Amino acid sequence: MTEQFRNLIGGEWREGANTSTNVNPSNTDDVIGQYARATAEDMAAAIAAAKAAFPGWSRSGIMERHGILRRASDEIVSRKEELGRLLSREEGKTLAEGVGEVVRAAQIFDFFAGECLRLAGETVPSARPGLRVDITREPMGVVGLITPWNFPIAIPSWKIAPALAYGNTVVIKPAELVPGCAWALVDILHRAGLPAGVLNLVMGKGSVIGQAMLDSPDVKALSFTGSVATGRRVAEASAKHLRKFQLEMGGKNPMVVVDDADLNVAVEACVNGAFFSTGQRCTASSRLIVTEGIHDRFVEAMTARLKGLKVGDALDPGTHIGPVVDQSQLDQDERYIAIGREEGATLAFGGERLNLATPGFYLQPALFTGATNQMRISREEIFGPVASVIRVRDYDEALATANDTEFGLTAGICTTSLKYAEHFRRNAEAGMIMVNVPTAGVDFHVPFGGSKGSSYGSREQGRYAAEFYTHVKTAYTLP
Repeated sequence: MTEQFRNLIGGEWREGANTSTNVNPSNTDDVIGQYARATAEDMAAAIAAAKAAFPGWSRSGIMERHGILRRASDEIVSRKEELGRLLSREEGKTLAEGVGEVVRAAQIFDFFAGECLRLAGETVPSARPGLRVDITREPMGVVGLITPWNFPIAIPSWKIAPALAYGNTVVIKPAELVPGCAWALVDILHRAGLPAGVLNLVMGKGSVIGQAMLDSPDVKALSFTGSVATGRRVAEASAKHLRKFQLEMGGKNPMVVVDDADLNVAVEACVNGAFFSTGQRCTASSRLIVTEGIHDRFVEAMTARLKGLKVGDALDPGTHIGPVVDQSQLDQDERYIAIGREEGATLAFGGERLNLATPGFYLQPALFTGATNQMRISREEIFGPVASVIRVRDYDEALATANDTEFGLTAGICTTSLKYAEHFRRNAEAGMIMVNVPTAGVDFHVPFGGSKGSSYGSREQGRYAAEFYTHVKTAYTLP
């Protein structure tokens, strides 16, 4: 029989109104499990449980919090092969990428276990003689987390870990498409010793339970990663409650390749950034902006490199690119490939749906040439293995083209010139800049986030996470 997975509310595993089926995109005959689909009433109960647990958890000792997060980190890394396989089965990343993401989740919990022991404030003299001023960071209260399907264990980790480390209680709603990794993560933390109600897992449809989270005045902070359209709804709903909110949304990230670039370095950075993880990363470099002196050699080398990549089952060790996550995303990718052709771009490689040994959502990576920065395939986030080469005259035009977008998550350049590298680092309009490395791929201990339409609010990850998960309190004392 198919295994059943329930929601965690107030320390108890509870059934939902019904269930959703978690299916492997590499093999749609492979059912991972049936996951509880909660109601709005379930969400209300989870928020109430988190609210009730907040006074105790917010005043808990730092060693208690450290120990729980440390035990979670240890278990995650000890089960990296098992959890990596689960991740690849439900999301479609290659097994190597899945295991790598699990290791990153363990590193995140390890880092924030340490942060529990590094909580600090300031004591400063007052302008009034005899007074002492203490400045501390205090937890927000009940924090709501809404996470996407493309990083099913890393993104829940980088939201849950700081929320707990800084003394908040949590209600998490993972993407309904990939509930398995979030369930496993919450189960690990629950068994690591979290008191009842401190962490609550509510799975199901965003239109039902996500909306119930947005409507609750008891959710004091809300962190969201997902689409621009949903992010705007989160912002509008949060403003009504004067709630602190954080948004990580879309990207249409540029990778500039200038004439002096090392061609091999540029091709590897662009193939990795644009097509690995099936292009399903908000940091993917879907606009490849190439100066005319290297353009033809770059396109030839990219095409040759793409011909050598194997698209296949995520669990096959020989696979370089796994399937698209589901039929809806595959349909979207194919629509944009058709749009690119209609707009006059040339499909230089790929773009065909593949029929392989197992029924799955397989798409050959697509590379367009002859694209302009005004085409829809260059303006709108596709979120699949589709990239466009945009030919420009020189570095100045490349920089202007890179910045000509409503998004600003990450931007990259391939060059051997320190002058270009430094100028791009200072003048590219993005929150993260990459020089001679893929636009996708960031460390676990440094801030993550963008500018313009990509992000709103303070940064995620690392010590900068404290900006969102705490508020500042100033206390005056007359000794």
